[in-house]
Amino acid sequence: MPRILAPRPLVAFLALALVACRGVPAPTEGARALPAPAVDVPQGPATSAVAVLAGGCFWGVQGVFQHVRGVSGAVAGYAGGDRESASYEVVSGGATGHAESVRITFDPRVISYGQLLQIFFSVHDPTELNYQGPDVGTQYRSAIFPTDAEQAEVAKAYIAQLDQARVFAKPIVTAIEPGRAFYPAESYHQDFLARNPTYPYIVINDLPKIEELKQVFPARYRADPVLVTGMHSAP
Repeated sequence: MPRILAPRPLVAFLALALVACRGVPAPTEGARALPAPAVDVPQGPATSAVAVLAGGCFWGVQGVFQHVRGVSGAVAGYAGGDRESASYEVVSGGATGHAESVRITFDPRVISYGQLLQIFFSVHDPTELNYQGPDVGTQYRSAIFPTDAEQAEVAKAYIAQLDQARVFAKPIVTAIEPGRAFYPAESYHQDFLARNPTYPYIVINDLPKIEELKQVFPARYRADPVLVTGMHSAP
């Protein structure tokens, strides 16, 4: 296993990383091309909007959306529970109501909310209830946390559209959970994929998602990610 350089206070985190976002690493099934949403948030004068999505371990979800054109920020964090329990060690216990989530800031003139959902449903398995790949627990559930009623309606309509089209072999179990606050995760989780591209979990479970994004959505893909730490970013 490659060594990850970290301050001494993060030693405990590195041990916990083998428990959450861990499991026995298993290859992803691969992204699939999905139909565009029939219902979407109409474009208005706004130049910035926010989406909060949960699709398993937030390392990979953050990494994917950092490579999407029109996204200006993607922050790993927790949604679904309260502020007091929004910490990695507590959330990893699976009893807080939180899901590992990503807050995505995007320009709706470049990419719409529905188009973000199209990517979201393409790069994770929304038919897996309370787990995602090797990671098991409600904290890894597939969920959408709409910021308003319009986003909730778009999410509900798109799930119905995909189920009706039988895009997946099983029904979608993605939960729509409105009115839930988002809490940023600890700094050592931010940009984890970009900072640790040789970490075994990342190599097996998440780097393929980046390549699949590039292949399935070539017009949406950006080579240089927009990072929380400002390591580097694309224009």
